[in-house]
Amino acid sequence: QVQLVESGGGLVQAGGSLRLSCVASGSIYSTNSMAWYCQAPGKQRELVARIDSGDSTNYADSVKGRFTISRDNAKNTVYLQMNSLKPEDTAVYYCNALIRDRRTWLINNYWGQGTQVTVSS
Repeated sequence: QVQLVESGGGLVQAGGSLRLSCVASGSIYSTNSMAWYCQAPGKQRELVARIDSGDSTNYADSVKGRFTISRDNAKNTVYLQMNSLKPEDTAVYYCNALIRDRRTWLINNYWGQGTQVTVSS
């Protein structure tokens, strides 16, 4: 069993910054790609940023130049540094990871429970 736990969300004024963290724990052999998604009220969940096992990254156009995704493989942790936040960034942010289970050797897709980010104008 694998769990993803996010932290770092909150309320911030426009132009401010937040840093989200997501720690994976449990029956982990290796962590492949890790990503952050967001879901605003009434909208579909969408990709914000992804980082693969080789540290290649890709970002949604709306966050390029403002957000940075990074990972610490030794800690099974992925981060999202969010700068120059805008009210339209308000959403629940979810951590996502493809993880190989050390017991079953299967690669499964896992989600965290989400953390709320609210940007006031």
